[in-house]
Order: sequence, then C-alpha cells, then structure tokens
Amino acid sequence: MSEWWAALHFLRPQWLWLLLAIPIIYLSFHLRDDIHARWERYIDPELLDHLIVARKRHWRFRPIHMVCLLILLGAPAIAGPTWKREQPPFTEDKAPLVIALDLSQTMDAIDLDPTRLERAKLKLRDLLKVRDGGRTALFVYAGTAHMVLPFTTDFSLLDLYLSSLSTSLIPSTGKNTAKALHAVENFLNDESVPGTILFVTDEIEPQALPAFRQFTTQGDNQNDILVMGVGTSGGGPVRPASNGFLTDRFGRRVYAKLDVSALRSLSRIDIAVTTLTLNDNDIEWIQRRVQHHLQAVQQRDSQTRWVDEGYWFTIPIAAIAIFWFRKGWTVRWTSAALAVIFVLPPSGDLSRFSWMDLWLTHDQQGYYYFERGEYKEAAGKFEDPIWKGLTLSRAGDYEDALNAFALSDTAEAWYNQGNALAHMGKYPHAVQAYQQALVRRHPWPEAQENLALVESLIPKAKNKDKDQQEEAPNLPPDQVKFDEQGEQGKKTQMRIKLDPKKMAEIWMRNIQTTPADFLRRRFAMQAAEERHP
Repeated sequence: MSEWWAALHFLRPQWLWLLLAIPIIYLSFHLRDDIHARWERYIDPELLDHLIVARKRHWRFRPIHMVCLLILLGAPAIAGPTWKREQPPFTEDKAPLVIALDLSQTMDAIDLDPTRLERAKLKLRDLLKVRDGGRTALFVYAGTAHMVLPFTTDFSLLDLYLSSLSTSLIPSTGKNTAKALHAVENFLNDESVPGTILFVTDEIEPQALPAFRQFTTQGDNQNDILVMGVGTSGGGPVRPASNGFLTDRFGRRVYAKLDVSALRSLSRIDIAVTTLTLNDNDIEWIQRRVQHHLQAVQQRDSQTRWVDEGYWFTIPIAAIAIFWFRKGWTVRWTSAALAVIFVLPPSGDLSRFSWMDLWLTHDQQGYYYFERGEYKEAAGKFEDPIWKGLTLSRAGDYEDALNAFALSDTAEAWYNQGNALAHMGKYPHAVQAYQQALVRRHPWPEAQENLALVESLIPKAKNKDKDQQEEAPNLPPDQVKFDEQGEQGKKTQMRIKLDPKKMAEIWMRNIQTTPADFLRRRFAMQAAEERHP
C-alpha cells in the first residue's frame, strides 16, 4: 500500500484546478436560493421575516449536488491518475519464485491441523495454482539446505515432490536459515530475470539475521525476500509422523510456538512478512508482491510510459449521470443506504460468511450443533480444544480428537487423551495419559477407574523359552568347514553395458514412483560431501 501511494501522481495535474469550482458554484447557488437576501431591498426587514415561509429541513439530492459531484470525479479523471508503468514488450511477464520450505522438527507441531508442514504444503499448492505457469523452484532446509527442483513451470511435477516432503528427509537436524539463504543466492546468480525468495517457516533464528541484513543491503542485488510464518502464537506439541509426541530429556512434551513479533521485526531490515491465514489473503499478498517486484525492477531499468488510470472514474460518473433522467431530482439516501446494508453481506470472504456469526461465537455455534448431534459440523466450529476433541470423539474420529486434546495441558485434556487412546487400542499410551491426568488432579475416581481398566487389558509378556535363556552364547561349534576353493578362485571384473536411454528411463521411473526415497538418498550424499569435502 505504501509503495502504491508513493508512486501515485497525475499526468495532467493542471486539470485539478477545476476542483476550486466546486465551492464557488455551490455557494453561488446557495446565495441565489436565499429568499431573504433577494427581497430585503424591496420589503422592510421586520415585515419580511413574517412573510417568508420556512422550508422543511430535510436533505435532498438536487442538480447542484450532482454538478459538484461530477466535477469532483471528473477533474481527477481528466488529470490522469497513474501509479504503474506499461509492461515493457518482449520481456519476462512471469515473475520467478524460489520457495525455501522449512523441514525442521518444529514443523511437525499440531497447532495447525493436521501439522504445520502439511498446512504449509496445502498453501503452497494454492500458490502454485495462482501463479499460473510462473517459473518456480523448490528448496528445503533444516540443519542443511538442499535443492529439490530447479525452475520449472510443471505444476504436476512440483506437486509430486511437494507431497513427498517430510521432516525426516534431511539427515542433519536443527535449523540453519542462513545456509538456506546462501544456497538460494548461489542458485539465482545465473538468473537474468530478478526473482523473489519465499521462506515458509515457523522461525527465523537470531543467528540468521546478519545474513538477511547483508542480503537486503547489497547494492547490486535485484532479488527480494518474503517470509510466511507458519503456526500459532499459542503453539502446540510436536508430533513426528514416525512415532508419538516429541519429548525433552525430562519426558515432557516439546511445545513449539510461533513468535509473531520476532518475525515482524524483520521489517526493520526491509523484509516483508505475512502469516498463514485461513483464506487466500496470504496467497494473493505473496503473488502480488512477487509480480510487483519484477515490474519495479523492469521499470527502473527501462524507459516506459505511465498507464493512465483515469478511465476508472467513468464508472461512478456514468452511475451518477443516470439521475439526470429522474423526474424531481430527489433521492432519499437513508432508504438507499438501508437497502445496501440488507442486500449486501459483510465484507470479507463471502463463502465463509454465516448469519450466525452476527449473534454467536464459534464455540456457541459449535455447542448448538453439538446438542443436535451434528458432530462434524460442530467440530468445524469449536475453537476450544477440549470441546473440539470431545466432538471429534463423538464422531468416531479419535486420531483428530487426540490432536485436539494435545493442544491443552490440563487434567481434563490428559483424561480425554487417555479415553481416545483406549478407543484406538493403544493401551500403554492410554495408561501414561491417565497417569498424567492424576498428577494434575488427585484424587479423581473416574481417571483411577479407567486407569485400572486399561491396565487390565494390556497382555502380560510371555516368558521366553527356558532353553534359549540357559543356552550359553559362546558354545563351541560341532564342526567347522572351510571353503577349499576360496583361495583358488580368480578375481574377474564384470562390465555390463546398458543403453543410456534405458538407464534414464529407469532413473526417471524410480524418481516418479518413490520421490521421497530418492530425495532422502540425495540429501544424505550432499550432507556427507559437506562434512568431508
């Protein structure tokens, strides 16, 4: 918004002097309609006051108002407002974008359903659809940074690799955003078209700020950086796909929170930041910034004409001119305003608008559906994690219910986690959940009864075979046989010649069927090369 406002100017500013005619015309008509001033020269003032009939004090839209409004709109239209230049011919019209996706462990936090990483991947798919053929490259990083795909316009290929990404692919744990920035910088050095780097992450660590500051202060650097924060300020436990929740050395669950204030502090070094939203506002903002950056660089490096945007004023001017044909020139704006309010819904995402939002909170709406047994609808409304989890449990979705309960650390949340785990048949984990609930509230008869019941359902470990337990590990063998031909064999080298085209087909087939395994092996090899150059 600030850049658009800074670029706004008029191609023919001398026409703005017409605006001075508005007060002159309005005052002249006002004086003409003043009956007292018109007759005071002919009638005694004391008698004139009694002869004048006072008008009713209600506002009417009269011809004088229309004339003034048309001048108010027409003068800027003729002056030629503009804020952007024409697109130069024979140049790249699709802004290149490099996506750097964070694959560190904290991206497995479940404060966003189902996880931060999966929600970010959904957003990136929406972004790729909006780009409509724009050149896009994909990088991932954690402790090390790796390129997944170079610039491509193939949406299906990007979607294939994006679907296979997980936090377990990168062998080096941690988070090194500065290394990812340097890797993307080196990749963009050979590009002739200015591009934009989009970091999709839940944290920009303080150690990476000097690298970002150096990037923005380089005089010859034509690339731009955007950051999209993923997560919530409330945070949530980290739940990798391979096992249960991530815990620290004391056995407590690790909670990851999005530090929104730290991300917004990047604006001090001229880096624009947004956060993941439920609607498409973040996607539209990113695409608009990416395209605007390319146009700004091209306009700075070329001599092009400014686009006259005055034609936009013709729409309201034509709408107002319709009233010239109305008999009586009267429009009651109160009734018109009420009609607009009741006909048009509130601004925002119209597909998500509900009239219940005007009267009930989301939790109240969820309880409304909960009482009527519409559990799926209620789960989509509840914001309270306990009520959301209870609703999902009633619907039989115990996996999502467990994720909802895990967002709270209260005794009730742990008790309900135990119930969900018990329904899923994970009795040992249910026992741990009930024990955590009793730690936070004791005594609790219901939790104690459920704990005893679940413990009775856990099968006892079978005793191992006594013969196997008593067998010594280092008994002497009954007989030892040596391969007498082992030393007589000759060493030979086998050379297999394969058609390079067939090898390429096999390689591409393996990539398409198992991209995750392919990336895991490639990342491991690159990490090993970095450790032992």
